[in-house]
Amino acid sequence: MLREYNGKSPRIAPSALIHETAFILGDVEIGENSSEWPGAVIRGDVAKIKIGNNVHIQDNCVVHTEFGMETEDNIVIAHAVVVHCLKIGNNVMIGNNSTLLDNCEIGSNCMIGAGALIAPYAKIPDNSLVIGIPGRRKTISQKHYEQIGFSLEYYAKLVREYKQQGF
Repeated sequence: MLREYNGKSPRIAPSALIHETAFILGDVEIGENSSEWPGAVIRGDVAKIKIGNNVHIQDNCVVHTEFGMETEDNIVIAHAVVVHCLKIGNNVMIGNNSTLLDNCEIGSNCMIGAGALIAPYAKIPDNSLVIGIPGRRKTISQKHYEQIGFSLEYYAKLVREYKQQGF
């Protein structure tokens, strides 16, 4: 469901897939070939949220911010993630049930492990793997880069299949 709020309506690229049970409100922009899956909530009521190209926000995620939020491109945000950050760079995978708290920033080529908690105002540098509560940073490996690429390809394929079936 797309809803206007305070005179601002979501702007969705034609190639994006928005599942009928996703809820997108207010000042939200979603780029080409991106997808929002069942139960995802993107609330641009307080500040603008800009989602880049080929960004896949899976089931039951919540994206909200008080100061504005922007993602770059090629991102997989897995199931039940809470995103309350400022920025997410290119080629990032955020694992199931992770939480990105107020004003944190995630660099490019990063993987945030399932269940990780990124503290408020944390700045995660490029090429990082973060796991645990609180999140502990490690160097990302080639295997992790491959997993990000696999997930991006998988979701691009799913978007095509869902759109072909009328979603």
